[in-house]
Formats: sequence, C-alpha cells, structure tokens
Amino acid sequence: MLRRNLYCLSLVLFIGSCAPSTEKSTKDNISDKQTQEIASPVDNENSSSTLRNDEHFHTVEIAQMKFIPEDLLVNKGDTILWINNDMVAHDVTEETNKEWTSGAIPVGATWTTVATKSADYYCSIHVVMKGKITVK
Repeated sequence: MLRRNLYCLSLVLFIGSCAPSTEKSTKDNISDKQTQEIASPVDNENSSSTLRNDEHFHTVEIAQMKFIPEDLLVNKGDTILWINNDMVAHDVTEETNKEWTSGAIPVGATWTTVATKSADYYCSIHVVMKGKITVK
C-alpha cells in the first residue's frame, strides 16, 4: 500500500513538472499603440465571462484548428481577445507584413490586442488556420 502511494505521488509530481509554461511572450514587431499579452490559462468552468462580445470587446475562440469567428468586424480601438481552447498551442500573426504576432499561445491561455487597422491573420504554426479583422 505504501509503495502504491509513493508511486502515485511520484506520478503526480512528474506530471506537474511537465505542464506547459504560460509566461508572457516577447513582444516582437509590435507597435507602441497595440496592447498585447499572453494571459494565464483560464478556468474553463468559469470562462463564460471571458468569452464575451460587446461594443468594444470581441472574443475569437481557437478550437478545432480554426479561429471562431474567422471574420471579425470591429471599430478602431476595440480590444480583441483570442482564447486557445484547442488541444495544441497556436499563434496569431498578421499575414501580409508580419507587423504583429502573439507568439505561441499555450492551451487554455489568451492573447489580446487593440485593433488599429484591418488585417488578415493566420497561425504560423498551422498555416491553414486563417482569420480576418475588418476595422470600420
């Protein structure tokens, strides 16, 4: 019995040490006017408050290798939050000139930016994933 308990404890400690890091990524190629960060993983049971859309705040879910919604209509200065609810890490990268990128967003983490102009974007890790931001 003691041997089994020690084995279980060792397994729990090992799994815990393998958890992905959620440290903030470096802000490469980001203009001073954009606010961008990676947040800690969210509690999926209470994530309904995070998954909101209102006049100045928009949420894009990353799930099943897609950005949902793919097309987003926003006002200049609106905040856009991407939440990674998929099974692997993804990123959000401006497609044409690579003007901004989130860096890798771990599973369960989020990334935000403030919309300054229209942009096509994609996941540079999984290039078939594409989205579009239209600033009106």
